[in-house]
Amino acid sequence: MPAKGATVSGLDLDAAHAGLRLVDGFAGTAREDLEPMSVKGLFHDHVRVAGTKWLLRLPRASQFELSPADNLDYQAACFAHAAPSGCTPALAGRIEPRPGLAWGGLVVAAIEGGPARLPGDLASMAACLAGIHALALPPEGERRPLAVHADPIAGILGFIEPQSLYFDRAGMSAPARAQIAEELAWARSYASRHAGARQPVTLCATDTHPGNFLVERKAGQARAVFVDLEKALFGSPAIDVAHASLYTSTMWDADCAAALTHDDLRGFYAAYLDAVPPGLAAALRPWLMPMRRLTWLRSMTWFAKWRVEAGSRHAGGAREPDSVWWRAAAAAPGLVPDIGARIDGFFEAATIARVREEWLGSIDFAA
Repeated sequence: MPAKGATVSGLDLDAAHAGLRLVDGFAGTAREDLEPMSVKGLFHDHVRVAGTKWLLRLPRASQFELSPADNLDYQAACFAHAAPSGCTPALAGRIEPRPGLAWGGLVVAAIEGGPARLPGDLASMAACLAGIHALALPPEGERRPLAVHADPIAGILGFIEPQSLYFDRAGMSAPARAQIAEELAWARSYASRHAGARQPVTLCATDTHPGNFLVERKAGQARAVFVDLEKALFGSPAIDVAHASLYTSTMWDADCAAALTHDDLRGFYAAYLDAVPPGLAAALRPWLMPMRRLTWLRSMTWFAKWRVEAGSRHAGGAREPDSVWWRAAAAAPGLVPDIGARIDGFFEAATIARVREEWLGSIDFAA
């Protein structure tokens, strides 16, 4: 979670306090015990409860465009499903939506850790992901409301295809756009050739870029905890491993940004495959690089959508204020220039070529 910092603009702490007092175990919390934390993400505010091990996770919007109640249900289920892994924050309760706090919130454990240090903390991140992925699948009737991607290729194409429609308005150079077109053509062909193919399905954290991990350091040991569970689903664990280590992920958060070498990546994949059950490791190997390629394309299409709906890159230069993306950007305007600068770098033709070298150069991280 973000470090404690300046007061969050527009956050109604009185409403948050009133809602928190209705949660079991927090009836005696004083208003002055709520300490707003610095704004780091687009979709949540965080408030520490002084003198306790808990903090409030308060949504500002839903990336899935769910209603406030459904969004809270989804996020609570994410934390509940992941809890047995011991690799995510514990969930203490929920604050129902109320006047002044339209999206409600969750009460989750505050992780006393700092940003990941790359590449040194990659093994700890691999162990965290392995812990989540090793969880037994719940019975089919108990997986909802989380999304279920029984066919993970079709599932990730479900994100890529609608987001890819933004590329033509995203202000990309012709050389960059040509490379993206080649990747989209490959993705569609690959999906067609592997329609219905079976690969391992586990609980997945989904948004596993390094900035969403906090690392606890005690007695010389590092333990990574994954803290942002709003997008968890049941799908391919290969996507989580990819998203944790792609250039577009490791360079996303300035607090832990690093460009990994191919040797770094081989070490990360080796650590992960050693940490998961042997049967899962063997079943995953053939899917690791194809799903990595698709995960990068998922990120690039997300960036294109951001540019159009929250930026000013598309034709006419006007933003789209009705989109959830624009509303999130408007709620945290200080983050927008940094996000735009990162995406500018990711959309450079040379950067795209650098990333594509992983698969076009037939580099095998899982050898």
